This record gives sequence, structure tokens and C-alpha cells, in this order.
Amino acid sequence: MLVLVLLIGTFCTVLNQTILATALPTLMKAFDISTSTVQWLTTGFLMVNGVMIPVSAWLSTRFNTKWLYLVAMCIFEVGTILAWSAPTYSVLLAGRLTQAVGVGISMPLLQNIMLSIFPANKRGVAMGMAGVVIGVAPAIGPTLSGYVIDTWHWRDLFGMIIPIVAVVIVLSLFFMKPVLVTTKSKLDWRSLILSTIGFGSLLYGFSSVGDNGWTSKIVLSSLGIGIVLIAIFVWRQLKMGKPFLELRVFKSVEFTVATALSSIVMVAMVAVEMIIPLYLQLVHGMSAFHSGLLLLPGALMMAVMSPITGRAFDRIGAKRLSIAGLFLLMSGTLPFVMITKQTPILYITFLYAVRMFGISMVMMPATTAGMNALPVQLISHGTAVNNTVRQIASSIGTAIMVSVLSNVTKGGMPGKDLLKSDPLSYKVEALNATMSGYHGAFWLAVAFCLVGFITAFFMKDKSVRTKEVSVSLRDEKEAE
Repeated sequence: MLVLVLLIGTFCTVLNQTILATALPTLMKAFDISTSTVQWLTTGFLMVNGVMIPVSAWLSTRFNTKWLYLVAMCIFEVGTILAWSAPTYSVLLAGRLTQAVGVGISMPLLQNIMLSIFPANKRGVAMGMAGVVIGVAPAIGPTLSGYVIDTWHWRDLFGMIIPIVAVVIVLSLFFMKPVLVTTKSKLDWRSLILSTIGFGSLLYGFSSVGDNGWTSKIVLSSLGIGIVLIAIFVWRQLKMGKPFLELRVFKSVEFTVATALSSIVMVAMVAVEMIIPLYLQLVHGMSAFHSGLLLLPGALMMAVMSPITGRAFDRIGAKRLSIAGLFLLMSGTLPFVMITKQTPILYITFLYAVRMFGISMVMMPATTAGMNALPVQLISHGTAVNNTVRQIASSIGTAIMVSVLSNVTKGGMPGKDLLKSDPLSYKVEALNATMSGYHGAFWLAVAFCLVGFITAFFMKDKSVRTKEVSVSLRDEKEAE
């Protein structure tokens, strides 16, 4: 029951990462706002979510697990009610940012608990179940969003979640247990401020590339501030005896390789997940709902395969699964570089499902292998580091792919004078330029897959925790 409550509650929270994916045009009309303004409902959510993940490591080791989860779900519920009842855009945005605080705590907490209550030889199954939540919930968001918008009202996107979360909160009072070991550690406020502003600036910079371009002052200044503050944050953590975020987890080669692999796969999933609906809507003229619906088989594939690959991980480890999964991912991505306006829709759906099959074989097995390489007392820090790196990697990867798509398309567009002299030729050349942009973006996705495929060979054959990471702390006894 504890696991069931965790999975249902976290599914509701993580679902909100993409639940507005196809609802933004409707919200623009409802509140009479611009595209750049409405994007903050997604950008702001992801930023706050990303900023909260490093904080989650300290929270999970400081506060009782039961009450921390309850508080996280209550914060999320308050944010959802605010968004559902929002009379103005400002209130809706406040609700979304409040939701993100709850998600930033609950998502890492799910992984921490699953890794702590199951022994190393059964963590594959446990993390496979967690993979259903973390991987599938964002994948079905666009489809669900399109259906609700077309059938009911945008407020129902939030209204349908409120009673489910209320039930989770009540059940948590009875079934959630304080399963994680806690210590009365003090919060390092300087690290918190550096982490919040640093990661927030970096995520904001990359999320702004699509609208403003790489040479924009806003993008460059945000990235510059983010990089400098994160560098100071890292230096501070390595100097502290009891760091806010234990970056020494990277001393484990297996953890480092696993984190890199899961991040690469996350980039391949999130970036292409955004590019394909654009292709379906702009080139094939499909509605938002139908373009999202075509991604649903892939999401269901991941839901079915995540528990299965979890069991396989417990038997054979992550290396062979990751190599096979990345081969499938590359095989499902490569044909996208040759798509045209006439490419059958069912072919796109099939390729996307193949990609998600491959991703399910890599994402959680690689993450679990990395966590198994760490001692129990470092799992919460390892989870926070892994999630933070994945969040930043997905933002960077998406920004680069959108940039390639935009720049290649603009570079191939015909001159406006052709529109007047030969409209038909202009239309043909404009379509060719658009398709070249998609081809460029998908070639980049293939490159990400290839890097991941090579990285997978550096993983260990059978990933069980046989040794602990040596952590250089000032107080050796306390570290033990």
C-alpha cells in the first residue's frame, strides 16, 4: 500500500510537467495573453521543479519521510486548486509554480524510498515501477491535454486531479511510513541560494533559446550567471565536510557513467517528443489532440515495458539491456532523417513506439545501476544529482534541437520576392526548407543516440552494490 500510494501520488504530480502541452493556445484566448507570456506556465514550472530537486536531498535526510511526502502532496494540491479556480493569469501562474514545488520534492522522494526499501537485487523491479510514473506520465500529458481541451474545459485539466490527490493525502496518513533515516543537519543557506539562482538561471537561459536565439542578451546573460554560480556552488560543496549536495558521488565511475547514459536517453526522449508533434501539426496539418494521440502507443509501450525491463535488470544487469535499448533507439530514430510530407502517419507512430521501447530498456535500469553503486547513506544525494543532471541535460538538448530546426529552416527559406513572382515555387521551396530543418534536428537526435550507445559499453556487466564509494570528508568516522 505504501508503494501504491507513492506511485499514484507521484504519477499525478509528474503528469503536470506536460499536461498543458496542447492547451496553451486555449489559455492565450481565455486570458488574452501572448505566446511568450503563456509559455511561462511550462517554463516556470520546469524551472521551479529543477531548482527544488537539489533541495530534496537535504529535505529527505532531515525530515520524517511520511510527513515530508504529505507536505509535498498538500503543496501540490493547493497549487492545483489555485490553477483550477484561477480568475486571472497571475493566479494560474502562481498555482503552477506552487505545483512545481510539490513535484520537485515528491519525484526524487519516490526514487529514494523505492531504492531504500528494496534490496539491491530487487531494485530493478522497484525502479521499473517508478519508471512507469516518471517516464509515462509526461508522455501521456499531451494526449490527455488535447482530449480534455477538445471535450470539456481547460479547468478540467486541474479539476480531474484534485480528488485523486485528496484521496492520496488521506491514504498517506495511514499507509506512509518514515522509512528513510534522518539526521538533524543544518541547512546551508549559501548553498541553497547559489543552487536556486544558479540552476534557475541556467534552465531559464536554455528554455529561452527557442524564442530568442543563442545570441540573445537574455540567453547569454542567463547562461553566464548560471554557469558562474553553479561553479561556485560546486566548489563550495567539495570544500564542505557536510555538503548541501554530495557531489563526491561522481567518484563512483559506475554512477557517473549511469548518470551520463540516463541523461543522454532523457535528451533523446524529451527533445524528439517535442519535435514530432510540430512535424505532424505543421506538415501534415493535424490537430493538437490527434498529434498527441499518435504518441500514445509509444507511451503505453513504455508503461508495459518498464516493469519487464526492471525484472530483466535484476537478472542480467544494465549493460546488455542498455546496449540493446540504445540500438533500438538509434534504429527507431535514424528513419526520421528521411521523412517527407508523404510519410505515412502509421509509420511515424510505429517508429516512435520502437524508440520508447528502447528508452524503457535504458532509462531506469541505468539509473538503478548507478544507485546500486552507492552506499545507502548517499542514495538521496545520488538521486538528487541524477535528477538535476537529467533535467539540465533535457533542457540543453531540447534547446539545441529547436535551435537547429529553426536555423536550418530559416537558412533554406526562399526570398520574399519569389512569393510574388512564383507563389507555387515559393510554397515548394518553403516546404523543402521546413523538411530540411526537421532532418537536421533528427540527425542531431541520432548523434545523441550514438553517443549513448558508445557510453553503454563502459557500464559493468552485472550491477550489484558490492562496494561503497569512498567519500573524502573531514570527519571519516561520521562519514561511515
